Amino acid sequence: MQDNLLTPVEASAAASPVPDRAFQDLHVADIVERLNEQDLETAASVLVRLPVERAVEVFDRPELARAGELILELPEELAGRILKGMSADRATDILHQLDGHDHAKLLARVDPETLKSLQLLLAYPEGTAGSIMTTEFVSVPATYTVAQTLEHIREVERTRETVYAIHVLDPATRTLVKVVTLRQLIAGEPQQPIVELGPNREPITVKGDTHREEVARLISIHDLLAVPVLNARRQVLGIVTVDDVIDAIVAESTEDVQKFGGVEGTVEPYLQIGFANMIRKRAGWLCALFIGEMLTASAMQHFEDELAKAVVLTLFIPLIMSSGGNSGSQATSLLIRALALGQLRLRDWWRVAVREIPTGATLGAILGVIGMIRIAAWQKLGIFDYGPHWRMIALTVGAGLVGIVTFGSLAGSMLPFALKRLGFDPASASAPFVATLVDVTGLVIYFSVALLLLRGTLL
Repeated sequence: MQDNLLTPVEASAAASPVPDRAFQDLHVADIVERLNEQDLETAASVLVRLPVERAVEVFDRPELARAGELILELPEELAGRILKGMSADRATDILHQLDGHDHAKLLARVDPETLKSLQLLLAYPEGTAGSIMTTEFVSVPATYTVAQTLEHIREVERTRETVYAIHVLDPATRTLVKVVTLRQLIAGEPQQPIVELGPNREPITVKGDTHREEVARLISIHDLLAVPVLNARRQVLGIVTVDDVIDAIVAESTEDVQKFGGVEGTVEPYLQIGFANMIRKRAGWLCALFIGEMLTASAMQHFEDELAKAVVLTLFIPLIMSSGGNSGSQATSLLIRALALGQLRLRDWWRVAVREIPTGATLGAILGVIGMIRIAAWQKLGIFDYGPHWRMIALTVGAGLVGIVTFGSLAGSMLPFALKRLGFDPASASAPFVATLVDVTGLVIYFSVALLLLRGTLL
């Protein structure tokens, strides 16, 4: 009779033996790996039988798949305790995976202090410093001594995500005065005021709406373990740690790589993407690229008469199109990465163009020479007869490759700038998109060169 009052997960846990000691003693990363291999109900039944502290460690790992769905499978009281015990930034990531109704249901199970922290983080858009910061940091008033600060750290260490940095605050306004590293603190004299430690320079800080890529750049160039997030009054809202940035950048890089391959970005593991969702993420791009490739047919129809007179030119169309697309994809890859790392700004577009034009022409000339040698070799060895005007055909292919590769390099390098200027993600300049663009223009360049060089002979 009592079993009827249990949830399915609790009933499953009650019916199953408690995990043996070997499972409980596994490293948390190994537990996460095993849970990712199980269905939701089985994984939830395992978590129910784990100590709460251990379950918190599991949910704190970004590698845990379906964390949002999984926490909904747990009894509400346990879910609330886990959310309370987790780092605030990771709990926010999980809540972002849920809809409004599930948000409210879970938030109702946490204490007011945890609720306030989570609501603060949930208010920031994804991809900003505010959305990935943690509110669990160490701060002390500027009146503290080294000894007082060390004693404070001993008291709060278990509730803080990191103690590598101590944030020294003005005791009256709670504005940030200085950031003192743990190493500087340990090296200080016990009775020395903490405000005297460390260099007297303005701390490196960010705002809540600062993009996470900028946060990553600051952490990298200043060799920081964490950077404080300040409000308009220069009060500390939270900190972004280096591991938070790494997790966020890995997720964003994954989406960028997918976009560059012509797929709508997703952070879900491949095997957990549903069939319908997979079709939705891939069909849009494929349809757009297919429509773009229709212009290729239009371009060939425009040169229908020339093709009828010199069918031999069609033999080199795949060669021409792929070379232009490859050069464009190379340039796009380089520029997207340079823009992402802050190595280039929008105002640098002309400097890039000046570099890519001669680069593209040189690369095109190299490919053109190889193409001409190939035609000459096939003609002389008797492998294929290109006719009496084979030398002019070879010259047409060579000159066409110079023009097409130059255009591909220029177009591929300018497209990320154009997208960023319009407010789009430069990663949307995917390799298939660049290849489609260069395919159409490449045909026009190729046949225009052919008309110029072969007029009066084949044409």
